[in-house]
Amino acid sequence: MSGPAEDRSGQVNIRLPRMLADEAGGVRQLSLELRRDSTVGSLLAELADRYPILGRRLRDETGALRRFVNVYLDGEDVRQLAGLQTPVKVGDEVSILQSVAGG
Repeated sequence: MSGPAEDRSGQVNIRLPRMLADEAGGVRQLSLELRRDSTVGSLLAELADRYPILGRRLRDETGALRRFVNVYLDGEDVRQLAGLQTPVKVGDEVSILQSVAGG
């Protein structure tokens, strides 16, 4: 049985790099309402629903993170946690970064 603190809804902050902000209406930081059992994957799905072009830049046709997209939850790479199944709680910060390669 869950306690009242677990049932409370809240928000999570999402930070985008400048190179992805255009696909999100020009904003570099936004908040999404958390639902019960929210994960990094469910947040990315909600972003994709709101901003379809951004969604396509973040995940491939199978739903996996694109190779050069890095997602951090409170500073930790989600690939080192539970990937897209990493749970998210109220007050967490999700940072999305695109790797830039070149030589």
